[in-house]
Amino acid sequence: ERILKLTWRSLDSLFSFILTDFDMATEEPSFHLSFQEGAFEVRDYPSVIAAEVTAMGNRKAAGNAGFKLLAAYIFGDNARRLKMAMTAPVVQAQKPAQTVATTAPVLQTQASATENQAAWAIRFLMPRAYALTDLPTPNDKRVTLKAVPAQRYAVHRFSGFTGDTDVVKKTTELVAFTAARQLQVAGPPSLARYDPPWMPWFLRRNEVLIPLQPTPAL
Repeated sequence: ERILKLTWRSLDSLFSFILTDFDMATEEPSFHLSFQEGAFEVRDYPSVIAAEVTAMGNRKAAGNAGFKLLAAYIFGDNARRLKMAMTAPVVQAQKPAQTVATTAPVLQTQASATENQAAWAIRFLMPRAYALTDLPTPNDKRVTLKAVPAQRYAVHRFSGFTGDTDVVKKTTELVAFTAARQLQVAGPPSLARYDPPWMPWFLRRNEVLIPLQPTPAL
């Protein structure tokens, strides 16, 4: 029994060290917390610079494909061979159906979260030290750089897995929160994942975000 207790204590210390080390090393976007109710928040984000890719397929396949292209860009696959630090989160959202035909990809619509041939935008936020003009041109034309304007979001924080069932459930709960608070939705939801794949599922930090129309302070 004593050995078992020591083992669990050692594992807990190891996971805490890994999580703390990753959080300290990874830059996250700043925001102003306007309101909090349990796992639900309303946040105001300033404008940021993002690298974005559009990928086709189901959410998981598109997310993996987009992640690889974006990771290659920040790790040196660009005109200056500049290596940049990884940031968190990785944001993924489904593009509106009417724009799929015009696309040649960190907003996912609840109704079609499991469609096999949807168009998804996968986004890395660039480190705050870089302005848009500072960033090197991507070698892969599928990677685009863009300025994302300041935005207010309703946010639902959760841990664990991000399978389709989990994401739809959390999105539904966030939609109910915005309705109860009479918040005006300004666009489709997105999924933000903060942790690397090797992070144990129970320590992972995920969020569903829904953009909001500007509203008075809650």
